[in-house]
Amino acid sequence: MKRTIVSGVFAALLGLGWIASTGIAQGPKVSGQGAMKFRVLYTASHLPPEAQASIKAAHGGFAVDTRPGKGETYFAIKGAGIIQISPDLKRTRMLKTPAAMKDTNMHNATIWFGPNGTPYLTFPGNESRQVFTTDLNGTLVHTLAPPPAGTDLGHPEPTNYFKSDGPFIPTDVEYLDGMFYIATGYSKLDYVLTARVQPKPFQAVWHDLSFGGKGTGVGQFGTGHGITVPPGTRRIDVADRPHSEIDRFTRYGQYISTLSLPQGSFPCDIDYLGNYATVGALHGPDRTKGAPIYILENDRLISTIMAKEELGLETFQHIHNAVMRQVGGKYYLIVQAWNPGDFAILEQVI
Repeated sequence: MKRTIVSGVFAALLGLGWIASTGIAQGPKVSGQGAMKFRVLYTASHLPPEAQASIKAAHGGFAVDTRPGKGETYFAIKGAGIIQISPDLKRTRMLKTPAAMKDTNMHNATIWFGPNGTPYLTFPGNESRQVFTTDLNGTLVHTLAPPPAGTDLGHPEPTNYFKSDGPFIPTDVEYLDGMFYIATGYSKLDYVLTARVQPKPFQAVWHDLSFGGKGTGVGQFGTGHGITVPPGTRRIDVADRPHSEIDRFTRYGQYISTLSLPQGSFPCDIDYLGNYATVGALHGPDRTKGAPIYILENDRLISTIMAKEELGLETFQHIHNAVMRQVGGKYYLIVQAWNPGDFAILEQVI
């Protein structure tokens, strides 16, 4: 009878599309300093078969539903689609993904909530040159096309860029106060563009506010890669990879300040959880080693995790994205490598 009950529960999970990993990495390797030391908990074998088959193409980032009672994490892999990680991190499943999104790269992911609390996922398609928005089931609700020639984007440079048929290459998207903020660091433009969003009926219209631009001046980017709104703020943080910094702006695009990181670290994005921030880096100061994951507390670096050298994750030469979760009194890092793509969940050692 007990075996029948267990089998029935497993079948029910499969029927919901959940895959629970049976191989948990329990090795003794630890990386980090102080209270923020981590070991490998799960590797890519924790993902659904479709995601495992396409894992080398991983080149994106994570969105975490931080609402009370939630905690799911979402990301996408080219060739597989949108993946959901359960709040306790123990299970993963594929969401039904539109073909327009499944077979092209989603360079990052964000979760946001409309005026009535309706949740949405938004993904920047850097290859398709579009921004996709879905519901939490993966149903496509809107596609934002590049700005048409002649659109007033609030600054002569981006306005003229699209008049001259410059490519729209979004690398990340954030939502704040009814607006999309879209980084374009993979193009010569390298401005943060904005679009005004109206959820019902869903519309996104290009807005006359843009800021940044490629250069070495204050508030300019070498490559404006990731964009983040810290929880509880109206601030826009942009990860400037080659300048090894996080540039901070008001929602109106006014430069505030710069958070400097170790020179040569090439930060891809920054994620906030309470007083902590997590930064995944494309490179580290020492190019002969794999890239670091930095943990900051109140903007002060307190721990450096070396996934390749110290945790034995050989494919983690470059970190493309990392987010922190707190589950059951412990901290966890969900991490994505790039070129080749790979995936891991790290668990705090306490």
